[in-house]
Amino acid sequence: MSKISTLPSLDRLPPPARAAFLLDFDGTLVDIAPTPESVVVAPGLIDTLLRLREKCGNALAVISGRPIEQIDHFLPGVPYAVAGEHGIAIRHAPGQPIARAPLPPVPPAWLEQADRLAQAHPGMRVERKKAGLVLHYRGAPDAGDALGRIADEWVAATHGAFHVQAAKMAWEIRPAGIDKGHAVEALMQAAPFAGRSPIFVGDDVTDEDGIRMAVHLGGAGFRIPADFPDPAAFRGWLARLAQGGDGAWGG
Repeated sequence: MSKISTLPSLDRLPPPARAAFLLDFDGTLVDIAPTPESVVVAPGLIDTLLRLREKCGNALAVISGRPIEQIDHFLPGVPYAVAGEHGIAIRHAPGQPIARAPLPPVPPAWLEQADRLAQAHPGMRVERKKAGLVLHYRGAPDAGDALGRIADEWVAATHGAFHVQAAKMAWEIRPAGIDKGHAVEALMQAAPFAGRSPIFVGDDVTDEDGIRMAVHLGGAGFRIPADFPDPAAFRGWLARLAQGGDGAWGG
């Protein structure tokens, strides 16, 4: 187990009254699982996040590639705001309607071919989203390169309307111009996030847009495993923050 001294120093963070946390879910708050449905929320995580949210004056959001409904399932009532599908869908506050960016429809031919590919490659899984799809090959690793080439061929025919994003053992096809950086920028424009320093934490290539935007807005970005060895270490670090006394982070 890595020593706590290897983690980002708390003195690098703005005080709670000026901090806003924008956190990825899979591979960051929870460990990666064989399937999206099988992830486990570690004991104590919900309490940690609720304490952190109180400490930061509600400026706590989850920004995920998952649909918002799935974040609500795993973390019911925990984050103040949620951005799903890499920023395509955003709920700025509890009880507010979900705002969705206008997006091009996914060609039906892609979905039909994806289903045929899943039949041809046992272990491959197709995840359909409202504005795209993901070709998961964790269960069929030998198919990864071929699936990537097919995804590239699909998006090339859209003349820039879609793009392919490499993820962990997956190829995600989604509309161009909408990413986690877009979600960070949108959330930081309204209370309780506005005027604070954004702190974005993620683990995947798809999180780099969020990290860049947080830094651009005067905040900070961290990535697993560069800054934290694994999600468990990050959860421990968050617990230290949440347990700090009034007006300060944990020691």
